[in-house]
Amino acid sequence: MCAIEAGKRGRRVAVLEHADRLGKKILISGGGRCNFTNLHCQPENFLSSNPHFAKSALARYTPTDFVALVEKHRIPYHEKILGQLFCDNSARDILGMLEQECREVGVSVFLNTKIQEVTRTTEFIVRAPAAEFRAPALVVATGGLSIPKIGATSFGYDLARQFGLNIREPWPGLVPLVLIPEDRTNYCDLSGVSAEIVASCNGQQFREKMLITHRGLSGPAILQISSYWKKPQQIRIDLAPGSDLTAAFRDPKVPRTLTVLRSEFRKTLPTRLADRWLDQHAPASWTNSALADLERKVHEWEITPAGTEGYEKAEVTAGGVDTDELSAKTMESRKVPGLFFIGEVVDVTGHLGGFNFQWAWASGAAAGRAL
Repeated sequence: MCAIEAGKRGRRVAVLEHADRLGKKILISGGGRCNFTNLHCQPENFLSSNPHFAKSALARYTPTDFVALVEKHRIPYHEKILGQLFCDNSARDILGMLEQECREVGVSVFLNTKIQEVTRTTEFIVRAPAAEFRAPALVVATGGLSIPKIGATSFGYDLARQFGLNIREPWPGLVPLVLIPEDRTNYCDLSGVSAEIVASCNGQQFREKMLITHRGLSGPAILQISSYWKKPQQIRIDLAPGSDLTAAFRDPKVPRTLTVLRSEFRKTLPTRLADRWLDQHAPASWTNSALADLERKVHEWEITPAGTEGYEKAEVTAGGVDTDELSAKTMESRKVPGLFFIGEVVDVTGHLGGFNFQWAWASGAAAGRAL
């Protein structure tokens, strides 16, 4: 995106890619269909040590702008849920579109270019084994540490540190959680069971699906809240949002038995989860206060995760190049003229659902228009 915008302005642009093809992360995103933006993109959908930093770029390149590009290339797409836009066919359509836009404005792409050294004299000098590149402007769009098997490294952070920029300590974002051994024993044989929940932590909450895995918890609600969780904090889960599972017992004619309670729980929760929850938390008595306590526990299940599945399974890396080091308008370093950082390498992390791509397009456009 940055190369395209710079190329439109007549700049000579080289894209240096260390992999054997462009856009590997685009290709695996959204289950191969690329959730390329979100119609409801707002600054509140992003996590950063400076919540205002992303506003300028996001306002100047919006989801509507990217959708116009998709439609120009006649790529069929659909809205899934909550404003999430996906390709009808394949993520390859989005990658092909970006490659074509690059070709049309004369951008040169160099694949398999492993960078050995970056120095700066009057201009930047980038050395690779078989070539040397020189330019007055250098843009770092190397992403974070997530999904190392497709080539993620700490290169962008290392380069920022080399030029004296501060880094906000990175951590895995949008990542499944691992439960402590006791909770794993109690629940992880329910692997594959899914329920709509509300997950809360650090003043944030998300109402979406939770999935039990063989090691812990995943699903959209858990991935969302994981970006805000830090060890050893608790996460609170409402297993039955908006439901009153013990309401039937207010009728004096309803017998207070485990059989009735089980059938009430099964109306809202998946059967196996309902049964397991009651195996673990069945009331010691049938008093009103015992039932009220059971009801409260269902809406306030507090778990203390053992950790996360780490960068291997994390969709994004939170933290990164400190936004205080960069111009919010251009993404240029305040200390080093001509050095720009865009996308995931910066301390701006989107929620699940197309927001991280929109930050990539918006920050890329901001830098591309300023080079």
